[in-house]
Amino acid sequence: MITSIVVGFDGSEAAERALRMACEIAEKFGAALEVSHTPKDETVAFAAEAISGFYVGPNAIQPELLTEAADKMKARAKEIAADVGFGPLSINIGHGDPADDLLKRAEVVKADLIVTGRRGLGNLRGLLLGSTSHDISSRATCACMTVA
Repeated sequence: MITSIVVGFDGSEAAERALRMACEIAEKFGAALEVSHTPKDETVAFAAEAISGFYVGPNAIQPELLTEAADKMKARAKEIAADVGFGPLSINIGHGDPADDLLKRAEVVKADLIVTGRRGLGNLRGLLLGSTSHDISSRATCACMTVA
């Protein structure tokens, strides 16, 4: 029986598909669902550079920019959940390494299932199977689902 699900969400297309799948599973089993977003400085810097067209660099990331990015992730996650008709959604904004944070959240909420996208916005090390999803699947103590 699945009673609690944690889904990693970084705003990538794979993470959006993972969230949609997690919502459907949570609805089917009547499970609690928590979205976990852990912004990485280099990912926020990359996004800021892409939007502005100027080099930002990881040292230029300010706490306000991380907060703004997290708020946008929360809003997008809620929008996706509403789109698939899923009701109450808990959102955690983490700090540090996304895999570590997601695994900690899974322990805290006693998750039966962790859902991640196959490839998110992380670094180049995880081109095929994202480094975060690979790390989670190798260290989790509950079931894991990686959504392509």
